[in-house]
Amino acid sequence: MADVQHHRGRDRAVVWALVALLYATLADSAVAGDWPQVLGPNRDGQAAADERLADRWPASGPAVVWKRSVGSGYAGPAVAGDTLILFHRLAAAEAGTPTDVEVVEAIDTVSGETRWRDGHPTRFRPQVGGGDGPLCVPVIHDGMVVTYGAQGVLSCHSLNDGTLRWRRETHREFDAREGYFGAGSTPLVMGAGERATVLVNVGGSREGSGIVAFALADGRTLWSATDEPASYAAPVALPTASSEGVPDAILITRYRCLRLDATTGQVRWEVPFGMRGPTVNAASPLVMPSPDGGATLLVTASYGVGTLCGPMDATGFMPAWEGTASLATQYATPVLIGDSLYAYDGREDVPPASLVCLDPRSGQERWRERQRSYGTVVAADGKLLAVGTDGTLQLIRPSADGLRVLASANPLEATVRALPALAGGRLYLRNDTTLMALDVGQAGQR
Repeated sequence: MADVQHHRGRDRAVVWALVALLYATLADSAVAGDWPQVLGPNRDGQAAADERLADRWPASGPAVVWKRSVGSGYAGPAVAGDTLILFHRLAAAEAGTPTDVEVVEAIDTVSGETRWRDGHPTRFRPQVGGGDGPLCVPVIHDGMVVTYGAQGVLSCHSLNDGTLRWRRETHREFDAREGYFGAGSTPLVMGAGERATVLVNVGGSREGSGIVAFALADGRTLWSATDEPASYAAPVALPTASSEGVPDAILITRYRCLRLDATTGQVRWEVPFGMRGPTVNAASPLVMPSPDGGATLLVTASYGVGTLCGPMDATGFMPAWEGTASLATQYATPVLIGDSLYAYDGREDVPPASLVCLDPRSGQERWRERQRSYGTVVAADGKLLAVGTDGTLQLIRPSADGLRVLASANPLEATVRALPALAGGRLYLRNDTTLMALDVGQAGQR
């Protein structure tokens, strides 16, 4: 009997791994090498399918292609083609303006030089911590760039030349609070052409404006839904479209996780997730394939909230495992490779943090290794890049048997909170003063 159970368990693992591979292949609709939004092409921490990483680095670490000074903020970059979009805050003296400015800037990925930039004034000061710059990763979609500032300023520019298409002051219009650190939930752009929609976790208190949808074409309000305050977690689109051609979205608000119809704003279901008091929900929801052809949802947070993980469909979400024992991560979204989850567990401000490998079906821990700092992980080419908040960088070979570090480096000093971007063999990292491009790709990729 034990033998039979062993084989069944192995078969389930193989099925899970094959379905995960098929799911990733079908979902990857990005242009080769692009990293056009938070957490990559599909908001799951996975690079484009044709991304290739080197198997080792020189003793000095990956070559620095270029680096440049930047303003404040924890917003990671987005990349499309040979254009990188950076969203940061420049001091008045540097910007040459009466007040500080939140700047959206297009940068040539080859040279690191500015192509265009535009911005709007800001006087934001956080309630907690010292970071006064924007938090949300820009979104590149259909030749447009969408940014969401710390005070809720939602802007849309032309990717080609930086022309401002429209701007909305969502916190003022919908009476939303700035929260502990300012607005931090990166908008989700769904659909194409005239039907493209910008979904924003505004957290407004005026007439059910917790979540608001705007038209990408002209910025007009399409609908609003819920009375939920905002979180710092970015919403995600499901890989399967509805009969109207637009998929549902999964969002985490301040106190709930919900699935809604992105065309109408109708909430299909919601479950409690989060906690009152000095807590945040910041890791994005992770939608994974199930061996039965369905979908598995994982949501996680620190501060005693923990993780919920289990099957999900249009009618509901039923966690198969939950709690804080296996995973309770502050803001780093886990990634799935094969039939294993990889994540930083813990908090940046309450060390120590650990890299962990989990079974996504049960939450069972496969291994755990204490790290020098908290951090984030990115998956590409069957490997992991782990970026520590202390500036360390590790190239890892995923394995359920233990942590296998292929190479490591320390390319950046000071605290690295911004999410990295990986595109065309280059890893883009930033701290509060410097943006750099590192060559981590296979020789000849570019």
